[in-house]
Amino acid sequence: MPSHPIVSRQEWLEARKAHLMREKEFTLARDRLSAERRALPWVKLDKTYTFDGPRGKQTLADLFEGHPQLVVQHFMFAPDWSEGCKSCSFWADGFERMIPHLAARDTALVAISRAPLQKLEAFKARMGWTFEWFSSAGNDFNHDYAVSFTPEEIKSGAKIYNFGTSGFGAQEAPGISVFHRDADGSIFHTYSCFARGLDMMNSAYHYLDLTPLGRHEEGLPYPMDWVRLRDQYQPAATTAAACCGS
Repeated sequence: MPSHPIVSRQEWLEARKAHLMREKEFTLARDRLSAERRALPWVKLDKTYTFDGPRGKQTLADLFEGHPQLVVQHFMFAPDWSEGCKSCSFWADGFERMIPHLAARDTALVAISRAPLQKLEAFKARMGWTFEWFSSAGNDFNHDYAVSFTPEEIKSGAKIYNFGTSGFGAQEAPGISVFHRDADGSIFHTYSCFARGLDMMNSAYHYLDLTPLGRHEEGLPYPMDWVRLRDQYQPAATTAAACCGS
């Protein structure tokens, strides 16, 4: 870690208060952006999607569980993979226990992947997760919401990801989509985000952003190269205490 200015407590307090003003500006800007997000136009769904879940076949409407709002975590897990994406798992560890809190605000959250349900259930048990996870293996949901791509799309090099702003070199991509269901049962797509737009939903990253080292991803082959499934991290190395009177 590079050398850092060392100051008195009073000097630190003055610097911190100056930075607090910038943080307040950011908070207000974020509030305005959130209001703009809520005001975005909606798209009414004209297609029915049926998923495989722990209770059998369920439609997208069923996934709302009686709530008017549904958040879908597009979890990268291709049909031929043996386990889920480590980065998506990083996000899942963060939202695993928030489901009741979201439900208290009329919102359901589920994960959806293309892998068959049997694989999803096995990986879910391994990770100790309890959230609802559904397989879209029998429909076009992932492709329609731009998180799964055909070999031809990938090979073309076309800008197929993040609202057509970038290409993507793999068959599965991360994302989040939000839906609203009205009193008549109509479903609307209200929002999606991809790539760095997903950062704000990862609480671990926000904690790391408070630390001197930050995310500490400089020099890695790619930013999330360090991430592992949480049962694959190696114990931190320890240094043996020196013996007395050696």
